Amino acid sequence: MVINVLWLLLILFAASGISLDDKELSRKIRNGDHNAFHKFFDIHYNSLFRLLVSRGLDKASAEDLIQKAFVIIWEKRADIDEEKSLRAYLFRTAYTRMLNEIKYNTRFDDDADFPQPEGMESPEDQAQYSQLMKTIHEIVSNMPKKRSMVFDFCFLQQFSYKEAAEAMGVNVKTVENHMGLALKEVRTALKEFRSENLSDID
Repeated sequence: MVINVLWLLLILFAASGISLDDKELSRKIRNGDHNAFHKFFDIHYNSLFRLLVSRGLDKASAEDLIQKAFVIIWEKRADIDEEKSLRAYLFRTAYTRMLNEIKYNTRFDDDADFPQPEGMESPEDQAQYSQLMKTIHEIVSNMPKKRSMVFDFCFLQQFSYKEAAEAMGVNVKTVENHMGLALKEVRTALKEFRSENLSDID
């Protein structure tokens, strides 16, 4: 069942931290390589756009904010440290600017349109999936700001703990602690969600 698969994925991803090695791109961008910069843009634009929109920013504002974040990187390319994640710097720049434009703890619109995974043909499965996604987003939206950021970076964007720490300007232990608390909150809420849905089926 789709809900069970999502539940398992959440647990499996709990300790994930897939990092993207962008050292070579960072070095080339620092040296003024336009092609490398365009490649970096193409690699990260969509995931950053999805993140900002998922946090409540409208599409036009998200696009504008992302453009500004990339411009900042290009303008400050001489200061790029190839030993640090340029992706983390990009996301931190965009994310923190986003926080200045919207009220962070705004709940998601009841009419939010969540993409449906393949294989969900019945209206019941689609409705249950949409409700599940709304539940997860509401949980994350109501977390303390730093904890929510950690969850966004480590779970949704699959940053390593080190990358998330660099993006947020904190140490790795802080990221680990917040991720543990975030996952505990999400798991507790999802257990309640599953219980409610199972009782509805009965």
